[in-house]
Amino acid sequence: MSPSGESTEETSKSSVSTQDNVLDQRKRMKVINVVYIIAALDITWMFLQFSVTPYLAKKLGFDTLWFGYLQTMVGVIQLFGGPMFGRFADLFGARVALSLACSSTVVFFLLLAVANHPAMLFIHKIPTVFMHVLPSSQMVVADLSEPEKRAGALSKLGLCFGIGMVAGSTLGGHLNTRYGETFTACFGAAGSTFSLLLVLKFIPKSTKVQAPGTNTEGGNKNKSVFSVGEITRLMKFPRVTPTFLVKIIVGLPSGIFQVMFSIIALEFFKLEPQQNGYLMAYFGIVQMVIQGGVIGRLTARYSDKSLLLLSIGVSSFVGLAQAYMQNVFQFCIIVLPMMFSLSVFNVITDSILTKSVPSSDTGTMMGLCASVQSLLRTVGPTVGGFLYVNYGISSIGLIQFFVNIVVFVFMLQRHLRKTTEHRE
Repeated sequence: MSPSGESTEETSKSSVSTQDNVLDQRKRMKVINVVYIIAALDITWMFLQFSVTPYLAKKLGFDTLWFGYLQTMVGVIQLFGGPMFGRFADLFGARVALSLACSSTVVFFLLLAVANHPAMLFIHKIPTVFMHVLPSSQMVVADLSEPEKRAGALSKLGLCFGIGMVAGSTLGGHLNTRYGETFTACFGAAGSTFSLLLVLKFIPKSTKVQAPGTNTEGGNKNKSVFSVGEITRLMKFPRVTPTFLVKIIVGLPSGIFQVMFSIIALEFFKLEPQQNGYLMAYFGIVQMVIQGGVIGRLTARYSDKSLLLLSIGVSSFVGLAQAYMQNVFQFCIIVLPMMFSLSVFNVITDSILTKSVPSSDTGTMMGLCASVQSLLRTVGPTVGGFLYVNYGISSIGLIQFFVNIVVFVFMLQRHLRKTTEHRE
């Protein structure tokens, strides 16, 4: 064959390969966009539930203490369920994992609809062990997005959270006021069924580069969902343990404030339920703007390490501002840097952790990340309640300031030392 003929054949093969890549990229983006919709709907149903459970609990005779037990139960269940569900997603694929999560949400709402006894409120929380739509969605996005664009792709899930927060709170309050708790819970079950249909229709069986369970180096060698060794194995990868420790240490003080906010709004700000609803909607709008219009641009310009340092630094001064705020107007101003630091911190740490492990383990890693939030919901009410009752709201803010500033200085010194060594 003549050289010109070989050149034509190579050009043809290159053209076909480019077309295949374009088609593959379109398919990936289609799946990612559907996952965004599923995540937004799931958050909508969850915030819809928040407009049912407190009122139903009050009707069934729950006081503040027992309602706290109910919330702690959810935290404990999801604390242990998160990593196991992540392993399940890695082993059995995205479609099965999301189907199980959405099906559990349907059962959750159906049990809530028929809850007519205090024990039923506890029983209806049991399906939360499998209700991990958001971590599963994060796994799919991490699997299908390019490493350099991963932080931006994950940040859009935060945008979905903001949309769901506003929509769910508004819809739930409207439905509960007009039609009652039972109808609202049934509406949530119907909505979760729709989410399940979207999963079955559009989500592929697996989103991994290699099939789950393939025996590759660092991959899933043990197919047991309950293998603690396989879960802890991820901590041995470079950057995983330090990043995870930072996620817990920095996240705990801000998490305490978040879980105590309902009490702070009621007792410190003296807000009425309607005013509290407006404030929650404000949270959602701020988060939507930050996740949708700010984080993507930042991740395109700056490194993960720089943004992680920025988020911790901003969070330290947010804690200081919270310690000295006096009214809700001041808090509304503080919300802007607070939501910025939280959003950037969560997106960047999730991005670093998923990039530090093989594609076959992204589900387990997102499950571990979700367990951090469950840990905060478990210990937060106890620690936060002790601090608030004995030392006031300023103690929570000051602890956040000191913890974050110590971590910031330590990480900055380490970063500067590595930069100096690299130049030498």
